Amino acid sequence: MTALLSVCGLTKEFAVREGWRTRQVRALSDVSFDVDRGEAVALVGESGSGKSTAARLVARLLPPTRGEIRVAGRDALAGRRPPRWFRSQVQMIFQDPFGSLNPVHTVGYHLARPLALHRRGQSADERAALVHRLLETVGLLPPDELARKHVHELSGGQRQRVAIARALAVEPQLILADEPTSMLDASIRMGLLNLLAELKRERGIALVFITHDLASARYLAERTVVLFAGHVVESGPSADVMNEPAHPYTRLLVSSVPDPRGCAGLRPPARARAGAPAVSGAGCPFAERCPDVMDRCRSELPSLEPISPGRLVRCHLYLQRVMTPVGGG
Repeated sequence: MTALLSVCGLTKEFAVREGWRTRQVRALSDVSFDVDRGEAVALVGESGSGKSTAARLVARLLPPTRGEIRVAGRDALAGRRPPRWFRSQVQMIFQDPFGSLNPVHTVGYHLARPLALHRRGQSADERAALVHRLLETVGLLPPDELARKHVHELSGGQRQRVAIARALAVEPQLILADEPTSMLDASIRMGLLNLLAELKRERGIALVFITHDLASARYLAERTVVLFAGHVVESGPSADVMNEPAHPYTRLLVSSVPDPRGCAGLRPPARARAGAPAVSGAGCPFAERCPDVMDRCRSELPSLEPISPGRLVRCHLYLQRVMTPVGGG
């Protein structure tokens, strides 16, 4: 079966001026992953790892330097501007609910606009009914009252629900969620995650979930792709990646998650240097921070190789590493 989203060899370079000179900075390097219908795939990593850049490339908000993006088997990069079929299939929820909605307009306007552009609802009354239905779907009640409000009258969680409703207006098959809970209070994050899980389960919507929160990734996503310095360093089923991290960077991420049980089964990589820069040459980008670095790591970029069914890791050590459970499901 053809994957709903297929990303192959995606690379993005930005031109950066330094005085009179311009150099190319690579933000994403040869990234590939698939997302099946009704599946959630999490892209995780620290700030600057390339997660949001990948989402913006898939959404065609940025042009890739090279690579392929296919949606339902169709070339998503064809044409100078995204075609209407692409916008109806792929929608994005941005990280900042305060900046992604125009404070001049009402909630009803934000939801009615995509309905009109994609010709959903033949009249203003029909579109108003669809707006109310969207608000009910995302748990904003009473819908008629919420539709009349401006976005500055809403809380952060309510604004993010409006953003989700706007994405749902065109009935997409794929939603790109760029850290949708990171700017919200912890008390309301779970409600947003449950809403996304419900949409995935009941409507069969596929999700690309961008996050630095491993707990959220494991809760929502069936599979996790770990990025560091623009490279995929590990991928696989979320439970396996969290319980048995193979790459040293993934082990660092998992060991940093607060656990009241103390994560007794995981050996903390005490020699890792958090402030060390990524390698910019041909070697492994994690070499200067890796507690298990070897000479070849600084000169040879490891390939992404399978270590078990459905799992890939980019590390010279993976054949020698003994998987150690993190403990607990």
